[in-house]
Amino acid sequence: MYVCICHAVTDREIRAAVAGGAARLEDLTMTLGVGAGCGCCREAAVALIDERLVQIEESETSSIAA
Repeated sequence: MYVCICHAVTDREIRAAVAGGAARLEDLTMTLGVGAGCGCCREAAVALIDERLVQIEESETSSIAA
């Protein structure tokens, strides 16, 4: 699904960027342009960042415990 219409950025691209090290909206703005246009996508982008960071943390925790 498109999150940032101004720059045609999808949720998959945002998740991939977070997996690649982006941890803040500013990181996404610099790499993908998210939030640099009208700004309507900022809230959704931050929610995706948070969601993906939790998934990564849970994955790392479960692999350490195993």
